[in-house]
Amino acid sequence: MNSNAVSRRKALKQTFCFSAAMLAGRLPIFAATSEASTGGASHFTMIGDWGRHDNMTQQKAVAKGMTDYLVKRKIRPDAMFFLGDNFYGPMKGGVKCPRWKTQYSAVYPPAVFPGPCHAILGNHEYDDQPKVKIEAELGYAKYKPSTRWNMPAKWYRLDIGPEEKPLMTVLCLDSNYSNQRDQLTPEEKAEQLAWLKTELAKPRKSTWLVVNGHHPLYSNGKYGDFPEMIEEWDALFREHKVHFYFCGHEHDLQHLELDDHPTSFVISGGGGAPIRPLRAEKERGPFGEAVAGFTHLEVTHEKFTVSHVDKDANPLHSFWKNPDGSWHLVG
Repeated sequence: MNSNAVSRRKALKQTFCFSAAMLAGRLPIFAATSEASTGGASHFTMIGDWGRHDNMTQQKAVAKGMTDYLVKRKIRPDAMFFLGDNFYGPMKGGVKCPRWKTQYSAVYPPAVFPGPCHAILGNHEYDDQPKVKIEAELGYAKYKPSTRWNMPAKWYRLDIGPEEKPLMTVLCLDSNYSNQRDQLTPEEKAEQLAWLKTELAKPRKSTWLVVNGHHPLYSNGKYGDFPEMIEEWDALFREHKVHFYFCGHEHDLQHLELDDHPTSFVISGGGGAPIRPLRAEKERGPFGEAVAGFTHLEVTHEKFTVSHVDKDANPLHSFWKNPDGSWHLVG
């Protein structure tokens, strides 16, 4: 029996805590280079489902937990990833809406989060004034060039690190065709899928291959697995040996490993929306907990460490992965 299988079985016993379509020519590749990428580890924070308009209490608590965690460890993150459901409810005024200050820049200040904030769309971007809200999120960086906010298209590519040897390639997707409401048009769905296949098939200089979406393929949460996404994306992840799929949508923190699958499935949906219980009948692991919190990524060319942390800055679960795809629990 291999070490991963032993780790999975051990983890299952010990650590379960379940209590507008852009045209092809306009889809950019964004190269993000940082000083930290050239020496030592690069650090990234990650949250999903954070932008409740009616009650910011939990969002602020998670932001404080992130701040405390980073300050204690003297970490200045290279970037932040927003995994969708960035703004629930209406955004009166679009790019001029006061929520850009009160719920984004003031909650995640540049003094603590100096790097770019790479965002994707969630299902709540498509309700409550979807045209206004989506156009605002896609157009905010153009409206305010000094912002850290980055969402150049509904789907886009990031190559993070030095151009000659990027640390990781991140394919940021719009997964809004796999839930109860079709939000991407059929033409957009086909265009994005063709783009994804093309990007995955390209020769890659980077060490790590990552995909970000809002909806999970596999989940122990309220909504469970998403068969349509599994049908369209899972075989591509296997074929191209995607290292990680990060997502939100479920209001919890999870880490799922499937036998003989190269991809680690990580859910970080505890950024501010109400927490929902996990489903007892879906006891896959090695980790899942219905708790508010965030995810910390520590990345070198040799090692990629993922840590789930609660809103009080307490580490809950950590694992690291080698470039060959093998993974190991921390501790």
